[in-house]
Amino acid sequence: MEYLIIKWLHIMSSTFLFGTGVGSAFYMLFVSLTRDVRATAVVARHVVLADWLFTTPTVFIQPVTGFLMLRIAHFPMSSTWLFWSIILYAVAIGCWLPVVVLQIRLRKISAAAVAAGEAQLPADYWRNLKWWAGLGVPAFFAFVAIFYMMVAKPA
Repeated sequence: MEYLIIKWLHIMSSTFLFGTGVGSAFYMLFVSLTRDVRATAVVARHVVLADWLFTTPTVFIQPVTGFLMLRIAHFPMSSTWLFWSIILYAVAIGCWLPVVVLQIRLRKISAAAVAAGEAQLPADYWRNLKWWAGLGVPAFFAFVAIFYMMVAKPA
């Protein structure tokens, strides 16, 4: 029963981590493309909030519950699938950390544009958004590969 509870927490946590990431990316990207300064500022504020509320806790819950499942189920720490899952998780989190900083910048830039009554987002917004989107791509594919590793556990 203990294993099933931890596994449930691990799956729920990964769902929040991946789902919040995909949802945030979708809304931030597509609201930015509308070039509506006010809408972009609102969505950017909520994307940053969602990251703090949902993504940040799961970044810590995932390795803890994963390690606990390994111990309970007696999976060998030398498993190839585990090695690659950890590497891919490090890549994804390595991309996420600067994305958090970029999201906060995007929020500040768009809020400042609204406060100044600007009709357009400044060039700095678009530069930061390109980096934000560029870092999201490898993180997305790293998580997709991790899901495969967790399910298939290839040798």
